[in-house]
Amino acid sequence: MDYTSILWTLGVSFVLAVLFGPLFIPILRRMKFGQQVREDGPQSHLKKQGTPTMGGVIILLALTLSYLKFADHDSPAFWALLVACLGFGLVGFLDDYIKIAFKRSLGLTAKQKLFGQLLFAVIFCVILYSMDHSTAIGVPGTDWSVDLKWGYYLLVIVIFFASSNSVNFTDGLDGLLAGTSALAFGAFALIAVEATESHSAVFSAAVVGAVLGFLVYNKHPAKVFMGDSGSLGLGGGIAAVSILTKTELLLVVIGGVFVFEMLSVIIQVASFKTRGKRVFKMSPIHHHFELSGWSEWRVVTTFWAAGLVLAGVGLFLYRLS
Repeated sequence: MDYTSILWTLGVSFVLAVLFGPLFIPILRRMKFGQQVREDGPQSHLKKQGTPTMGGVIILLALTLSYLKFADHDSPAFWALLVACLGFGLVGFLDDYIKIAFKRSLGLTAKQKLFGQLLFAVIFCVILYSMDHSTAIGVPGTDWSVDLKWGYYLLVIVIFFASSNSVNFTDGLDGLLAGTSALAFGAFALIAVEATESHSAVFSAAVVGAVLGFLVYNKHPAKVFMGDSGSLGLGGGIAAVSILTKTELLLVVIGGVFVFEMLSVIIQVASFKTRGKRVFKMSPIHHHFELSGWSEWRVVTTFWAAGLVLAGVGLFLYRLS
């Protein structure tokens, strides 16, 4: 596979997302699908109340159309990636819709959301099994590996849960997730090309183009937010790519910003429940920096820079293996 087709996929996906923005944003506004802002959050966020959300539909539609155009449809890997991304995106869409249409602050219940995520993770595992996918796990930067056999599929499900929820936690500031996900998927696109995993390469390029096109409208001050439909879909997609390219553990490095965000939530909750004290001013940690006096733009660009460094480290470790 050459880089020309990758660039075409990225370009088409970018153009589609840019074109879809003016079509979907007014519709979301007319339907009053507006963002609900936490009252206990940074006061600067109160002005975002009512900004159209569920913009993840723009991302999912743009990347799907581009992926359908440039990918080979005759492989189980093609369907595995669609199931992971669109399946998790559907769970997020339902969560968003219930929150807004039925005025329920929590959307889907925790059990409903977990069931939806588990359902599509299991479907992905079934497709993976039909592909005779290797159940060995390699250690990044080394030639060490261990065959987990059936335990591998349990690990796959854990990866999906961790990835989708950590990416979801990262979606909290204008352009934060769009920028960090573009960097992470960009790294995986390069890895997929080197690994001759064409479906993952095309899919990752389609995601990069879609989120960059979405960033045109999501940059500060955002005209639209992606909501759970976008963040859960991206989380499911990046988990699938790491699995198909056999870089499961490398996801922790390349997606280090997402891991950092998730750990901040876990630490905050654990500390408050066990000690009655908070470690951070607010979690996820991007809000901690805001409440510490950082501007939103400074937080976002710092996290983008961290994402760029981590993507570079991930590529370096991959090439050492």
